[in-house]
Amino acid sequence: MTDQIQRFLFDNTNVRGELVTLEQAYAEVLDRHDYPAAVNRLLGELLAAVALLTDTVKLDGTLSIEVRGNGALALLMAESNPGGELRAIARMAEGATAVDEQAGFRELVGEGQIMITLDPREGHRYQGIVALDRDSLADCLADYFAQSEQLPTRLWLAADGRCAGGLLLQRMPDESQNQDVDAWERTVHLAATVKDAELLHLDPHELLQRLYHEETVRVFDPKALRFGCTCSRERIADALVGLGAQELREVLAEQGGIETQCHFCHTRYAFSIAEVEALLTEGDEPPPVVH
Repeated sequence: MTDQIQRFLFDNTNVRGELVTLEQAYAEVLDRHDYPAAVNRLLGELLAAVALLTDTVKLDGTLSIEVRGNGALALLMAESNPGGELRAIARMAEGATAVDEQAGFRELVGEGQIMITLDPREGHRYQGIVALDRDSLADCLADYFAQSEQLPTRLWLAADGRCAGGLLLQRMPDESQNQDVDAWERTVHLAATVKDAELLHLDPHELLQRLYHEETVRVFDPKALRFGCTCSRERIADALVGLGAQELREVLAEQGGIETQCHFCHTRYAFSIAEVEALLTEGDEPPPVVH
């Protein structure tokens, strides 16, 4: 399987769609962590979802989906950018007991909310919030589009610990090109017949042919996806400075240096006393005066 996202549309309608398949990027996320099987599956669904949403909203920047609940799973987060790089992380609730291998979405996350953050390279950051009041991640995200984007959108997501996949359909607001008033209901009805095994293991063209053999589907060139982390020594340094001089110097006095790691990719970063003091000194410098 190739890690990719495949855009398509139905001719003479205002319905568009995307298919995503993930294997290597998904494996690289799981290889860096040791989560229960049920969490691995949900993490795969979230990876597929963040790839679908990034391509859907056409964002020139970073898009992240953060699930916070009061269940055994306290945090689930995935991030994507226009370059096709994906990363994700999960965090179990403090004191959480063993998780049933067959635990579902609501059992894992309980009650809470999903935050979807769009962080463009230029312009203002935007965040949308939707409640965790549906029985699947896909349905919660459909609610987000209904509330924030006001576009009818449906998603189907699947993951099994080795592969992840997803299908998204969206009805665009422009009715001028729509010559088929039943297209939305019909394409959604057919998509609802998709099986998890088909999402995970069929080639996108084969899956589209199986679902929509009586429709005229226009398929675009696929876009490659991969695991990628945006951490860097500079970003970690900025985060350290944000903790404040007093807290940093307390750690230095106790440990003789600071060592930390990225939660997503586990890259380790070490800072000596001199390096931390230099960071704090730079942070104390007054801003330049403009005449």
